[in-house]
Amino acid sequence: MSRAFRMTRTQFEEGLFGVLRWVVIVFLALITIVPFYYMLLLSLKPIDSLLLDPGQLWLSAKDFTLSTYESVLKPTSEGGQGFLSMLLNSALVAVATVLLTLAAAVPGAYAVSRLKFFGNRQVGALFLAVYLFPATLLAVPLFVMFAKMGLSGSLVGLAVVYIAQTVPVSIYMLKNYFVTIPHSVEEAAAIDGASRLQTVVKIILPLALPTLMATGLYVFMIAWNEFLFALLFLAADPGKWTVSLGLQQLANGIEVSKTVLMAGSVVLTIPVVVLFFAAERLLTEGLTAGADKG
Repeated sequence: MSRAFRMTRTQFEEGLFGVLRWVVIVFLALITIVPFYYMLLLSLKPIDSLLLDPGQLWLSAKDFTLSTYESVLKPTSEGGQGFLSMLLNSALVAVATVLLTLAAAVPGAYAVSRLKFFGNRQVGALFLAVYLFPATLLAVPLFVMFAKMGLSGSLVGLAVVYIAQTVPVSIYMLKNYFVTIPHSVEEAAAIDGASRLQTVVKIILPLALPTLMATGLYVFMIAWNEFLFALLFLAADPGKWTVSLGLQQLANGIEVSKTVLMAGSVVLTIPVVVLFFAAERLLTEGLTAGADKG
């Protein structure tokens, strides 16, 4: 009787948790997808149709329009919002930030995880201590310093500022994976005559590709969506604005319809979504790398 009761209880718990799992998945999917769907829906409707029925959750063929995207992407000289050039600026800054961050974080993470020196265990915590200070506290000193260097209104200066924010967490993420790579791999490479640099380039980095992808995507999203430093460094030169600044301009514009604003939001969001799904497998492997470290 007790055995039958235990089996029944086990089956009940498995069934209950199976149902609860799908309830949670559906709930998370709804709160994630529905806002984006409504934003996409509004971006494809003319403003007069939206005003007539703002709560409509479907799009009829007669209401479908791409004029909002045309208005967003068209250059300002032609009466548009100039988002195409802003997308290019954002892409240049984000890609440069990713490349320079990884170039600095890979040797830093390798040194912290492999080299023995006084205080190497405390260094990891010090990297994350950077995030104890709010970005607004660092904004003015960084702006003054870069203004004296002549980089206050350039995309290069903005990328360097982003690197200062992304390198610490990138080192921490990469270090957690590097420590899981067996030392025997490097010892075997050394026996074969490989230098430390050759070992890192030909062995460590290929093994760490999923983590490099996850870290790079994380850095890309930070640089792509960042607003405060972009406003501080680029506000005086609209030709160098990133897409986050352009979206804020649309939000504050009195004569800009909400459908055009939604189109700008979609344009801002889609590149990151596409990159995420394109690198989903490597991203998942990178985020779970080092989780079994004992």
